[in-house]
Amino acid sequence: MEEIGGRKIGVAVDFSECSKKALNWAIDNVVRDGDHLILITVAHDMHYEEGEMQLWEAVGSPLIPLSEFSDAAVMKKYAVKPDAETLGIANTAARKRSITVVMKIYWGDPREKICEAVEHIPLSSLVIGNRGLGGLKRMIMGSVSNHVVNNVACPVTVVKAHP
Repeated sequence: MEEIGGRKIGVAVDFSECSKKALNWAIDNVVRDGDHLILITVAHDMHYEEGEMQLWEAVGSPLIPLSEFSDAAVMKKYAVKPDAETLGIANTAARKRSITVVMKIYWGDPREKICEAVEHIPLSSLVIGNRGLGGLKRMIMGSVSNHVVNNVACPVTVVKAHP
């Protein structure tokens, strides 16, 4: 059933090559006109002085419009630096398609925060990259994509770094 106002398609982005591949894949294969493309990024630590930042630590940032997250001065207050290539992909998609592109930033453990994003936004679908860590690294660090796949209710597409 089509949701009013379009679907909310999330893409987990950490500005790595793998997350850019996932973002491109989502735009090419999942996103339709009328959808909201929500880039979800998780920063590891937060340095805040203002009261609103303490609130954001718990619930994530407000949804940040593409025009704002493309502005380095705005992003400085969130302590997140999107790379030029990711911004280019997002801006091109917004220009060529009838979609709304926004970003939401969380702070903390990516495994937990991406799961929270799926539930709280809420997302219709999530696309996430998989770096393809070796067995030992995955055992020690834990796979973010594996954790998310096993703990969220919406459909999740994992885009592999190396097919």
